[in-house]
Amino acid sequence: MSDSVTAGPTEWINLPDVSAKLDVSISKVHQMIRDGHLLAVRRDNVRVVPADLVANATVLKHLPGVLTLLRDAGYNDEEALRWLYQPDDTLDGCAAKALGGDRAREVKRRAQAVGF
Repeated sequence: MSDSVTAGPTEWINLPDVSAKLDVSISKVHQMIRDGHLLAVRRDNVRVVPADLVANATVLKHLPGVLTLLRDAGYNDEEALRWLYQPDDTLDGCAAKALGGDRAREVKRRAQAVGF
């Protein structure tokens, strides 16, 4: 897979900054990534997280569930990132942005449908 996402995050946060924003240790951030509660990809040899996925000092509430559904459907992290940032006017621009609002359940339904 290529290292770019056509319509993707406008801002990235490196893992130490995620750690500071969430007020947890860097080890906890790595654990969250391993457990599928947070999505990180490599950009310029640095693991980064889309800033949209970490809001108000927490990970978006429905993100872990959506990531689990996408991984169960066979998506790797890059593919999940593309899915989350695929332009969609019915979801406030894209699934990642909709996760932070009242369309989060619709995003989860769509992620579940990907597996079928």
